[in-house]
Amino acid sequence: MPKSEDSSGKPESKSLAKKSNRKAAASGSKSDHAIDQPLPKDRFLNRELSWLAFNERVLAQAADDSLPILERAKFLAITSSNLDEFMMVRVGGLKILHQRNPGYRDPAGMVAVEQLQAVAEKGQEIVTRQYALFRDSVLPKMEAAGIHQVDLDREGETAFHAALTRFQDDVFPVLSPQAVTLDRFPLLPGLGLNVLVRLTKNPDSRLGAANVRSTPQKSENGVGEPFEYALIPIGKALPRVMSISGESRHGYILLEKLVAHFVSDFFPGRHVEECFAFRLTRNADIELREDEASDLLGGMEEVLESRRYSRPVRLEYWDTASEEAVEFLRHAHQLHQEDLYAIDGPVDLSFLFALHGVEGFDHLRDEPWPAKPHHRIDPEEKMFSTIAEGDLLMVHPYERFDSVVRLIEEAAVDPDVLAIKQVLYRTSKNSPVVAALERAAEHGKYVTAIVELKARFDEARNIEWAREMERAGVQVIYGIHGLKTHAKICIIVRREQTGVVRYMHFGTGNYNEVTAKLYGDISLLTSDEVLGRDATNFFNAITGASQPRSMEEIAAAPIGIRKKILDLIEGETQRCLQGGRGKISAKVNALVDTEVIDALYRASRAGVEIRLNVRGQCCLRPGVKGLSETIKVVSIVDRFLEHARIMKFYQGGDEKLFISSADWMPRNLDRRVELLIPVSDAACSDRLKDVLATYFKDNTNAWQMKSNGEYRLAKPGKHAAVRSQRVLYEDVVAQWQKADASRRSTFRPIRAGE
Repeated sequence: MPKSEDSSGKPESKSLAKKSNRKAAASGSKSDHAIDQPLPKDRFLNRELSWLAFNERVLAQAADDSLPILERAKFLAITSSNLDEFMMVRVGGLKILHQRNPGYRDPAGMVAVEQLQAVAEKGQEIVTRQYALFRDSVLPKMEAAGIHQVDLDREGETAFHAALTRFQDDVFPVLSPQAVTLDRFPLLPGLGLNVLVRLTKNPDSRLGAANVRSTPQKSENGVGEPFEYALIPIGKALPRVMSISGESRHGYILLEKLVAHFVSDFFPGRHVEECFAFRLTRNADIELREDEASDLLGGMEEVLESRRYSRPVRLEYWDTASEEAVEFLRHAHQLHQEDLYAIDGPVDLSFLFALHGVEGFDHLRDEPWPAKPHHRIDPEEKMFSTIAEGDLLMVHPYERFDSVVRLIEEAAVDPDVLAIKQVLYRTSKNSPVVAALERAAEHGKYVTAIVELKARFDEARNIEWAREMERAGVQVIYGIHGLKTHAKICIIVRREQTGVVRYMHFGTGNYNEVTAKLYGDISLLTSDEVLGRDATNFFNAITGASQPRSMEEIAAAPIGIRKKILDLIEGETQRCLQGGRGKISAKVNALVDTEVIDALYRASRAGVEIRLNVRGQCCLRPGVKGLSETIKVVSIVDRFLEHARIMKFYQGGDEKLFISSADWMPRNLDRRVELLIPVSDAACSDRLKDVLATYFKDNTNAWQMKSNGEYRLAKPGKHAAVRSQRVLYEDVVAQWQKADASRRSTFRPIRAGE
């Protein structure tokens, strides 16, 4: 069975149920509660369909007329790229599961083939809605706003000649056609655009006579008609969105459309029957067999190469393609009918990302929300001094992630810093964090970086960074055998007058300053001694390949977070059973783990009030009588991607708050190195409570989940409209303005050495 998340669903935890029942009986409070009853078999939703439901919520943003048109186009692009990854990873994994273990049933009771059929049906439905929205709404409104898609069959001479010049000067010299047959079809990389050309066989052509085996096809009258096929890979050397000057403010044409219009130039003396664009999606659910890899770097490079040319799982093509040509491609790549996606529009809508960034159309985008520094961070004061005065909790992207980068950059050149230890899961292309670590090593600091080479789709970049840091003198650890290191932690060890002090950053997001402007995450900056000891023990266990010591406050997966979460849920359950009050509020990206879900069901049966903000997949059924009546689930989809993991447990009024790198999924709790961090500082804890409460007040961009897995968008009704992301941003701006005004009104003498 492949290493796929849904293959790790755990059966109902009988030991947990017995523990709850024993405690309830001993307490003698609430009588035989429904908690003792067996849980129903249909209590889980299918995770694949739940993920597709999330993409439908993103698609709803693209359909929202209240949003600026380029923002709607951006959401269309997001749904397209989301679906690409889903097909590569989830559908690819299901196909492997079907081959290896066709009888395995997921927690929802579906075997792989049933899931593939359901996913194909829902996937086709989503694609149909995507393109209807693109053709009927988004494209016309962009056209009306001056962003014009050039149609060479309808344009005037000015645009036509501009396009012809662009083709002859920039495209024709670069691209090359290739004759193909069923027996001789080249390996095409996944998600690469191509143009397939069907030519009438020409016996006098050297191409036809020497290089191409004719492929007999059936014409409408049933008479065999020989055709030849040629392929034009579009590649990545040329931009897909090509500017074309004309009468409009911004004219553009897609590269594959330009190629298709002038395709005859590639085949002089030949008759082109048809041509159309297509692309293949290949299975990316390929992981390193670490037990067989003596060299991890080399092994990961082999995985990347295998992924480029793995088994196809989807074929997309213009719906104008003939049945003969589609069958040719289907047989060439051994695809099934459910793998075929006829597209009424451009294949791959991610080109809309490029249009979203077109200059001169700011009025067609969201108003900017420029991030502010945390109100306690003074640009004239060292980050070490600020953190020493008390913990800081930052809410991104409203507060600048630059402050975290600045801390590491200051540490790189600070003569009192002895060591920097950091986990890197995903970074940016030109990462200032990596540059700072290299600079620190060059300044003689003891620098250790755990670089996760198995971070899916970022493997190549991480391999490159790992090698570069090693050349700079950084001690690089390539993760943990059999696990992905997903924790977000940085430790800076500094010599001060009072002794050695550890400054730390814990986060819910990656050390990527680019995505930190787009993702909603939490950062905790602290010099807390207990957290410092725990962080050092955690880090040493990873780098030293040793058994982790017992930690005082922090919990780590795969050895501690599952138990910690279950114990916290059980604590709320027992308080309710004993006549008290139990409350749980949590914000995660996904809720898939069956053991955690069952614990929440039992807590609900005991009367615990449970509020869950789950951005994506949620396999729990909320609001089911006798099972989950006290559970409410919402999902927020807005301009920023919700990515923070926050948990609050009532604990009889002594509330405990946590941030985490881990979602409630088997992969995070059992197969990754993750962290669960308590937020104990009073000011930080209060702020985190406010942030969590703000999300649950949202009545404009929050989707309420029904017990059948469907979602309904919340509406303000008679109440004032609350958009949580705007509220969080405005709160940050107000705090920053107040602090900035205070600093400006305070006289600050310049001392020697400043």
